[in-house]
Amino acid sequence: MVKLQNEHGYINISADVFTNLTGDAATNCFGVKGMTVRSMTDGIVHLLKAEYKGKGVHIIYNNDNTISIELHIAVDRGVNIPVLCQSIKDEVRYKVSKATGVEIKRVDIFVDKMILG
Repeated sequence: MVKLQNEHGYINISADVFTNLTGDAATNCFGVKGMTVRSMTDGIVHLLKAEYKGKGVHIIYNNDNTISIELHIAVDRGVNIPVLCQSIKDEVRYKVSKATGVEIKRVDIFVDKMILG
């Protein structure tokens, strides 16, 4: 949880807020099929349904009141992965920072799956 202070008091922002904002920003980028999660039992990567897009996001709280974000995604076949990842990073940084006022230190993207068609 991130704790911010302003002239009116304190604001606590939970990880759920960050994961939902991040998942929404990432999945709205062209070329992203969805968020992924690796099964603990068999190690297979699974594409998540749209309502679970926050599950492919991991938030790391830094000591300087910033956060770092890890995203696990599936992409369309044929997309330029480096360009797509930069677009996602820019979009996530902008949307999460604008909505929460929290600085994003890092955005790390893991492309776990490529979907045909």
